[in-house]
Amino acid sequence: MQYTELKCTEYTEQLSSKAPVPGGGGTAALTGALSASLCSMVGNLTIGKKKYADVEDEIRGLMEKTERLRRELLSLVEADAEAFEPLSKAYGLPKETEEQAEQKARVMEECLKNAAEVPFQIMRKICEVIDLVDTFRKKGSVLAVSDAGVAAALAAAALKSASLNVFINTRLMTDRQKAGEMNKACNDMLSVYIPMAERTFEKVKNKLC
Repeated sequence: MQYTELKCTEYTEQLSSKAPVPGGGGTAALTGALSASLCSMVGNLTIGKKKYADVEDEIRGLMEKTERLRRELLSLVEADAEAFEPLSKAYGLPKETEEQAEQKARVMEECLKNAAEVPFQIMRKICEVIDLVDTFRKKGSVLAVSDAGVAAALAAAALKSASLNVFINTRLMTDRQKAGEMNKACNDMLSVYIPMAERTFEKVKNKLC
């Protein structure tokens, strides 16, 4: 199933069901894509206006990046579902015999790494979005400044959400070195980019209040 092809009502129905996918990881990617889309919206409301002619080329360049990120994050919605389904099946593998237990452990470890890798990539893409949001706030149309603030809020939520989908898998990995490296990288991204997104949100709120 192509989850990004579903109507909003269909996606939310699937999400609210007991089906293993879509889940939190794919929804984090979708939220990140919405953030990137709002950045592009601000850009589209800026270009072509005489008032912003001096920043038009810069905004167009930024929009090329946000459009790329939107597409990449949407592809990660699907990738997250593809990575999680094998893991959900691996949990049900038998382990009555020693051989079965060893096989299950091998399969689980591989599936856990794959399931952690996709939300990790989602985080990296969302960080790229956050890098761009504040420029849209500063240089984009003042009529769309609230949309830049929403983009920042969504990006922060998406980044936090994706991190939890890394952590829930790394905690079960037997390769503790790999798990530790991924956890550290995630925490580093959170410590840098959540404050960035929150600062942008606060600047927008202060401008409007």
